[in-house]
Amino acid sequence: MTHTYRTTATYGTVDGGGGRGGWRERAGHYALLPLRIFLGVTFIYAGIDKLMDSQFMAASGAGSVGDLMRSVRDTSAVPALVDLALKNPEGFGYAIAFGELAVGIGTLVGLLARLAALGGALISLSLWLTVSWQTEPYYYGNDLAYLMAWLPLVLAGAPFLSLDALLAKRRRRMP
Repeated sequence: MTHTYRTTATYGTVDGGGGRGGWRERAGHYALLPLRIFLGVTFIYAGIDKLMDSQFMAASGAGSVGDLMRSVRDTSAVPALVDLALKNPEGFGYAIAFGELAVGIGTLVGLLARLAALGGALISLSLWLTVSWQTEPYYYGNDLAYLMAWLPLVLAGAPFLSLDALLAKRRRRMP
């Protein structure tokens, strides 16, 4: 059985053949949506979790960002980055938490999605080079996997089911 559907640009058939305009093409449009949802929700949760944890937002003490930075300083790939964080551990903790929130929200709703994904990639890169650099074997550390997960979103953005797509559509309609 063949069904006809209409998109903004073409008519096509859902015939299972994967031809032009078929279900495979439409599925390809939404292929990054699960990744956007996962990364968006995860980064929102991570930001809120840090902001709600008064122990984390401290310069020292068990579970503090300061103690975490001091513990990884000598094993990180970029000790200077850790030293920078140690100049103001609380400020660094808030910067990471609010950065994760902004990245997560931007990714989830698809607003400035490429910029949000770039922010997520930079956060993941900095955490990989500092906090999880010493993890052996390397694939046990999740920051590298998060970095790789952000890259398709940096390249593609959020062209469907996003505020970016809605704004682009409105711009095209304007005279």
